[in-house]
Amino acid sequence: MKTIQAWLCIALLAATAPGAAARQAIALDKGWQFHKSGDHGWREVALPHSFDDYRGPAWYRRTLHLSRARDKQRYHLEFDGALLVTQAWVNGQPAGRHAGGFARFRFDITALLQEGDNEIVVLVDNAGHHAVAPLGGDYTMAGGLYRPVRLLVTRDVHFDLRDFGGPGVYFRTAGVSQRSADLAWTARARNDSDRTVRAVVHTRLRDAGQRVVATARRTVVLPPRSVVQVDLAATLPSPHLWQGVHDPYLYTSEAELSDTGNAAAPHDRLAFQVGIRDMRLDARRGLLLNGASYRVHGVNLHQTSLPGKGIAATDADIDADYRILAELGVTGLRHAHYQHPQRAYELANRAGWLVWTELPLTAAVNGSDAFLANSAQQLREMIRQNSNHPSVMVWGLGNEIYQADAASARVLSSLQRLARTEDPTRPTAYANCCSPIDGAQASHTDAVGSNVYFGWYEGEFADLGAFLDRNHARRPDTPLSVSEYGAGASALQQEDPPRRPEPGGRWHPEQYQALYHEAAWPQLAARPWLWANFIWVGFDFASAGRNEGDTPGFNDKGLVSFDRKVRKDAYFWYQANWSARPMVHITSRRHTLRTAAQAQVKVYSNQASVRLRLNGVDLGERPVTGHKAAWQVQLAEGANRLEVSAGAASDTAEWTYRPAPTVR
Repeated sequence: MKTIQAWLCIALLAATAPGAAARQAIALDKGWQFHKSGDHGWREVALPHSFDDYRGPAWYRRTLHLSRARDKQRYHLEFDGALLVTQAWVNGQPAGRHAGGFARFRFDITALLQEGDNEIVVLVDNAGHHAVAPLGGDYTMAGGLYRPVRLLVTRDVHFDLRDFGGPGVYFRTAGVSQRSADLAWTARARNDSDRTVRAVVHTRLRDAGQRVVATARRTVVLPPRSVVQVDLAATLPSPHLWQGVHDPYLYTSEAELSDTGNAAAPHDRLAFQVGIRDMRLDARRGLLLNGASYRVHGVNLHQTSLPGKGIAATDADIDADYRILAELGVTGLRHAHYQHPQRAYELANRAGWLVWTELPLTAAVNGSDAFLANSAQQLREMIRQNSNHPSVMVWGLGNEIYQADAASARVLSSLQRLARTEDPTRPTAYANCCSPIDGAQASHTDAVGSNVYFGWYEGEFADLGAFLDRNHARRPDTPLSVSEYGAGASALQQEDPPRRPEPGGRWHPEQYQALYHEAAWPQLAARPWLWANFIWVGFDFASAGRNEGDTPGFNDKGLVSFDRKVRKDAYFWYQANWSARPMVHITSRRHTLRTAAQAQVKVYSNQASVRLRLNGVDLGERPVTGHKAAWQVQLAEGANRLEVSAGAASDTAEWTYRPAPTVR
């Protein structure tokens, strides 16, 4: 604890020294103590920290040492996310309260600090709150300070840190073409001092080579204790467009807030990456990126959660997940069912993936003024914190609300109006389930998604295409997508060929999931008017209410296991369809013990042909049709080695054949 205090003391000395940087961000990840009901005393923890086996209040505390005067400095506690309702105290005085578990928020603690030791106490409560979304959902509601916390140190004049957790500077484009783009910045300049300040807001756009390619400047008068919105504009000739996965080109947007006579020492400075692109949804042509049809396919994701960590994931953990998705070949993601950490959007920007990000309005809503106010707050937070990301394509307003009543209509229609006011450049979407797509809940947003599971929960594989066509005929002017489709699978459960499982049962053979996706994807690919298609789900995840598959408390529809150790066969089916990197994969590789000599060898590949060797014997080359090739083979008793090659790609597996005992 003393080491942490000493380090922080040095950092704060630097922040208050003459000529210091305009803004300091000091990590507060270490030195915390934690206590919840049932604990005996306090225990040391580091952030991010989470608990998923408990619903209720829990406490965090730490000491912050400050050893310099605080004139003309502002101090904000910044939380990247805490579940679900958070209250904080500094030196016994209330610092603030925040309701909502997935957005960044800040408390101004300047007036509460003293020289020397300062005690920070934080209460987080992940129990259900009738006025705070989500009210339900098919995922475990964990708790804790599960994302980083930091101390932001600024001068009294700064870009607004109390704008719903947003950066205080917002970048937009219009009239985007290969010839030019209109650039617009909105800066919220805050003056927390007691004097009037005459200031200059200066914005720049730098290309990837760090050359300034556009600039704007405006002088503004900031009255005491005020926030002033400053609008700036510029035109960029011949912009380098953000073209999705083909060319995810990023510029850097810079903003400075300075005294009129001292631009060399700005009060505040911000920089963030942006992309210049035009994105539209068309009911007949699908998604148009910079005027051209662009196919968006990918997976739904809950925020990264891992064994032993839960949702207390680091940037390195998120990076690892996104590398797995990059190898899969996605072009888009749906961030279910809430705002994800900033790292996730930044990675999508760089990869060129288009993102559907949404509010945590899942399963249920209520029509109270308090619930509507909290939902509006969470929507403003989501939009203001993420509107600078070129990857964000739609604002999701809800998912599977199981009530078509006045309360849901009031909430969704109100949020639709707010979203269009907050960001008129992006459409809204709703993920519909369990009723026709033109049902009441799906009538408020600009675009709609269908959560459909034909061949799993109901119907047959072939029903998917007919369902989509009926919806398209009903609503020919509404952009439609498939927001969820999928089937459960356990890598520990093998059956080839598989029987159809019971969705809520304990037997979910891996092979059935593969057959489900082999049938679903061609039906989706054949309908280019769908503006996006998202598999449910990228990774297995915790869902406390489930008791199915090989492990209670989990949804096993992931293409990848919860521990990330197994990429299921269905993962490679999509890799064969989506990835350009040469690949070949032997399916049913984990069905290692065979009791029949006759067996099918099925492979997925994105190459023209595949060659098979069994126990060193060349069984010839087969054409790959629809990304599949298959052989009927005779296994030898004992171990059998399978080897396939397709151009530069190869794969191996070993199956053991043991004849079934003869019954006499």
